[in-house]
Amino acid sequence: MSFADLHAGQSVLITGAGGSIGSALAKFIHRLQPRCLLLIDSSEQGLYRIHSDLSEAGSRSHVPILGSVTDERCLRDSFQRWRPDIIYHAAAFKHVPLTEMNPFAVVRNNTFGTSTLAAVAQRFEVARLIMISTDKAVNPESIMGASKRLAELVLLGMPACSTRLASVRLGNVLGSEGSVVPFFLEQIARGGPVTVTDPAVERYFLTMDDTVRRVMACAASCPSDGAVAIPVMAQPVKIADLARYLIDQASAKDVEIVYTGLRPGDKLREQFVSDGESAVGAPIDGVQWIDSPRASEGELAAGLAELNAALDEMNLSKLLNVLTRLVPKYEPSAFLLQQVGVPVAH
Repeated sequence: MSFADLHAGQSVLITGAGGSIGSALAKFIHRLQPRCLLLIDSSEQGLYRIHSDLSEAGSRSHVPILGSVTDERCLRDSFQRWRPDIIYHAAAFKHVPLTEMNPFAVVRNNTFGTSTLAAVAQRFEVARLIMISTDKAVNPESIMGASKRLAELVLLGMPACSTRLASVRLGNVLGSEGSVVPFFLEQIARGGPVTVTDPAVERYFLTMDDTVRRVMACAASCPSDGAVAIPVMAQPVKIADLARYLIDQASAKDVEIVYTGLRPGDKLREQFVSDGESAVGAPIDGVQWIDSPRASEGELAAGLAELNAALDEMNLSKLLNVLTRLVPKYEPSAFLLQQVGVPVAH
């Protein structure tokens, strides 16, 4: 199925529409002539920006909705009025060091926001929901990664229905808000230094155009029983080599690279597939579907109830205990362990 066939005449909902990936999806999809393009974001500034951009591009079919995916009433009202056929779920708290300092907010937004959205999508018989996940969900060492892996498990564990639920893990997107390239360029423009956490750090990169096409390829080919996809990637890039390349391109010979050390939740290298996962079939349009372990519906429901209680109590120890049980490969950072009084070897 072509992207045009999938979206033309349909009602398409994008959460996190004011963010980098959400707004790129909105700009691409609006050209495919959807019946209605719903843009949800909790950031007024981000929503205003994409609303203005689409209006200037001549779009009259988009609807900006200032709201959160954690607000079930807002979602139900929006679904009742505009009946979305396809959802691209890009809303997430994603910056690792910031989320380590705000664990309750990231779990509520990333995990429970996804759960709420998926439940409403099923109730209104939405055809497809594609969540933007992350390579940090694989063997997570950050609470952001753990919250996104649990969000994947939520989608995999939803009861069978007509809604196709899928996640696609992305790495670093060049040019996205908060990404390393514009950050390095700003540092170079100021005369340096360029700060890199560790000389061995590696990351996978996609351009924004490739990201949008991979996400939409997931929507076009997603199976009916819930699944996780990964993009077919080139080799990872050493961040220090990227910094040197940008310094050379700017002819900024006097700019130095300073190594600052890994931040809480950071990993030296990311992966897209864990030891318990395996590829399913051949890649389709640059996307590889994988078989990922699932939690039982009962285990997931009980765990989410405990997790919600931990959020209500603002009990970090309980939050980490439940998360590590539901996501066994999650290894909380030393920073978070110290907050609950767990001795950490130095």
